[in-house]
Amino acid sequence: MVKKRVAEETVVKVKKAKIDPEHSEDESEDQLDELDSHSDNEQSDESSESINNKENGEDNRPSRQEQKKLLSERKLKRKSGTQVENIKRLWEKLRVKNPPMPKEIRDKLCDETWELSKDVIGDLVLKHDASRVVQTLVKYCSKERREIITRALKGNFYNLATSAYGKYLLIKLLHYGSKDSRELILSELHGKLRKLIRHREGAYVVEDLYVLYATAKQKSQMIREFWGSEYAVFRDPNDTRTIKDVCADSAEKRALIANNLITTIRGSVEKGSTGFQILHAVMREYVQIFENEEVRAFIELLQDQVAELVHTPEGCEVACTLVAKSNAKERKAILKGLKNHAEALATNEHGQFVLQVIFMTVDDTVLVNRTFSGALKDSFDRIMVGKFSRRPFVYLLNGLDRSYFSPLVLKDVEKYTEMAAETSKKPQDQRRKELLKNFLPIFYETFLHKPVILHENLGAQFILELILNNEFPQEAQEYRQQALDIIIGEMKEELGEEHLLNKPFTPRLVKTLIQGGKWNNKEKKVDLVDGIGIGMEFASSFVERVFENGENEDVLKSWINDNQGCFVLVALFERLKDTKKHSFPKKLKKMDKLIKKQDDSNKGAQLLLKVF
Repeated sequence: MVKKRVAEETVVKVKKAKIDPEHSEDESEDQLDELDSHSDNEQSDESSESINNKENGEDNRPSRQEQKKLLSERKLKRKSGTQVENIKRLWEKLRVKNPPMPKEIRDKLCDETWELSKDVIGDLVLKHDASRVVQTLVKYCSKERREIITRALKGNFYNLATSAYGKYLLIKLLHYGSKDSRELILSELHGKLRKLIRHREGAYVVEDLYVLYATAKQKSQMIREFWGSEYAVFRDPNDTRTIKDVCADSAEKRALIANNLITTIRGSVEKGSTGFQILHAVMREYVQIFENEEVRAFIELLQDQVAELVHTPEGCEVACTLVAKSNAKERKAILKGLKNHAEALATNEHGQFVLQVIFMTVDDTVLVNRTFSGALKDSFDRIMVGKFSRRPFVYLLNGLDRSYFSPLVLKDVEKYTEMAAETSKKPQDQRRKELLKNFLPIFYETFLHKPVILHENLGAQFILELILNNEFPQEAQEYRQQALDIIIGEMKEELGEEHLLNKPFTPRLVKTLIQGGKWNNKEKKVDLVDGIGIGMEFASSFVERVFENGENEDVLKSWINDNQGCFVLVALFERLKDTKKHSFPKKLKKMDKLIKKQDDSNKGAQLLLKVF
């Protein structure tokens, strides 16, 4: 029957669902209500069928009304049956959300429900409908009552974690409970985490406990449990040794711990739990100690699922290690698995670092280009303005520029490039240039089609780095000139709130192009980049097009009245003052009366007077 199949599908959804603690009641209740509805419909259909059969003399089963009566009687005969039915009637009123219930009425209903429930909590929690009563109480009742519920359930937390319905209550207790309540739950589950992580229901509880509720110290202890039975049974809060420290003491102990870790990892991966952050943390432990054939076996296990790792900090470390230690054949399989996730990889806070490690370690640059350039082509307008996503591509343009890469990031990069020393043979700069030659036209074409990138602070920075890069002069010459024309065209717009001068980075971009290069603060000079159309050439074109060589006094006056505009005028004046063929500096000086009238808030005007 169709309805029966729908009901079965609903059961599967309920069992597989990972419920966010803040929404667990809503989702679980809706799914379970749906299940109840299908069950009722099935009973109705079966009852109708029974009546028809009965009329035909084929069946002597009781009528639908008789069945319902028998069911009600059976429920009442169960332990605490009468109380449960009364509690559920109150709960139906308490759970109403639309229209919103006044707090006074909700508190009253909560008190009444609590009085009936407090002595039978243990009888309620493992029944799918009654367990939702306790979830609602946990959500709405006081801190003291939550503590009572938690203590009443002590000794049953493992059963709750592995129950299709009880796990929702346990997640609620973690979400709304106190620090002491969480410690109580974690202590009881200690020693059982390896079993839970491979359980269909329990894995979600362990994941939420690790990601959302455990402290750093508790997380460390949870992960140590996966080392083996010795660490699962005994907890030593004063033992701060890392897995490397422990394994350094004994080769036999290393082999035992490595076997325990890979057994858990393999079992979880086979059950489809590769995306869990706690499993990533377990993997991170393993990749610190695996060796020889263990490396090849681990890469083979995960080479098609690296996309499941890159969204967490622990998974990022594992993915980078896999890429660094893989041979050419394994890297090809890894990149194949990442191709359909290219945009998510590039735009993720942790995934972008995996992409950079790929750029810095994979010798087959043709494969890297084929994997990512086409997949990312339509996304570069977002990638260029992303805080994290732009970094791998800034690396292609600028190398490991300390302006963009912190010492900590540089240290991590060095770690993975050292790991890849055995399998990555190309010089680093050669690999980078081969990739850049392919990506350079894509960068420019993205900007030419979507100049709005300039209106973003990070986008303006990226475009500046793009223009200043001259490693492929022939390929970039025409593109660069079009980009410079777009920038000047944007500057011609009438000054106002939306003008580029009012954006944080634009004045610096324009001044850098006028100066002919970036300011070197260490050496107190401009690092000039010749032959790319910036500096004197750009300044002359800028004055000619924006100010009509100074003839358009209205435009010039509007720039003098603008603080950021004055700073650009300072750069133009200093660049052109020693060039006799340009009359702009003289015309600017003639505006000194207007410049002197500017108030103290116009710092650019004050600086302009000083350079005259």
